[in-house]
Amino acid sequence: MPSALKRKRRRRPGRGAAAPWRVRSCRSRCSTSCSRSVSCSLPTSSARPGSPSRTCSGPGWAARTWASSSTTSGGPAPPSWSTLLCRWVSDSWRALLLLLSLCLQLVSWMLVMYWSRCHWSNHPISRALQAHAPPPPSSWGAVASSINTEFRRIDKFATGAPGARVIVTDSWVLKVSTYHVHVASQTDCHVTVTESRRHQLSPDSPSPTEILTLRVDSINPGVRPFTIRLNSTEYSDLREKLRCPIRTSSNVSIHRTVSELFLDTFRTQVELNPSYSLPRGQEAELCIGCMQVAADTKLVHLCSTPGTDGDSECQPCFCRPMWCMSCLGRWFSSRQDQQRPETWLSSRAPCPTCRATFCILDICVVR
Repeated sequence: MPSALKRKRRRRPGRGAAAPWRVRSCRSRCSTSCSRSVSCSLPTSSARPGSPSRTCSGPGWAARTWASSSTTSGGPAPPSWSTLLCRWVSDSWRALLLLLSLCLQLVSWMLVMYWSRCHWSNHPISRALQAHAPPPPSSWGAVASSINTEFRRIDKFATGAPGARVIVTDSWVLKVSTYHVHVASQTDCHVTVTESRRHQLSPDSPSPTEILTLRVDSINPGVRPFTIRLNSTEYSDLREKLRCPIRTSSNVSIHRTVSELFLDTFRTQVELNPSYSLPRGQEAELCIGCMQVAADTKLVHLCSTPGTDGDSECQPCFCRPMWCMSCLGRWFSSRQDQQRPETWLSSRAPCPTCRATFCILDICVVR
């Protein structure tokens, strides 16, 4: 009886011992799926003496164990190797981008510190102004003060988009771009029209838009040449403001607009009208339109006097001479029907000051 109980006890494993079928399954799994860097052992603390001690460890075994447990319990599927690789690459890129942003910040701060040395004399704008500074002890600050003083005046010429602004003052030609400021003195430079392009921007406009390209060259070796672009309708205003010579390339032809052609006809027709003499003691003032030339026109109600055909819709104007010929001609053409330029000479417009209606026959030249 005691011997039979001992045999039964030998056949039944204890709590901490591993069953023989578990050992065999562990061996089969290790030989088939855990062939790479896998160590199989069982905890020796709970095994009997003489029994095999193996456990399975490794990435393949862990993935399969997770898959079997997930399938049994109904949980989510394990991540694939491609998913793990994408996560590792994304983490690497994050670290690289973080390092790159820190380097950019460091370089920018070093650049700002370099520019700020010697009262910002190393800044690109300061260097551009230093090329126009008189001999020492003068510096670029005197040039900046001169440009600021002339820029505050209302008679400057300014055109262009915010990213390529062109400003012409009495002594300077400026081009302000997004990342640079070009400065040229009118006493040291000359302007050349190098290109002319026509664009049909709107089908409703009677004539296409013409864009001119001008190159500004300076005899100052410290000033690099730069180009400016503007509409052909602003070219006449630029010529009036520039004191330096303007040349046109032989292969460039500037087409005159309808308004410019009308301005020549307007000036010729006004010259045929009677002249106006200023009263004694009254002096001619500057034109309030351009503030550059003296006012040389006066509106006098003449179209209904004897020698004209019948009555008219014109009204007498009591304003003193306040406008020049060019500004008054531009005002007259701007108040007309732009789709019918053939009717401009016979049309009427209101006075820019008192709104009295007048025609071309009522405009007199001040002598």
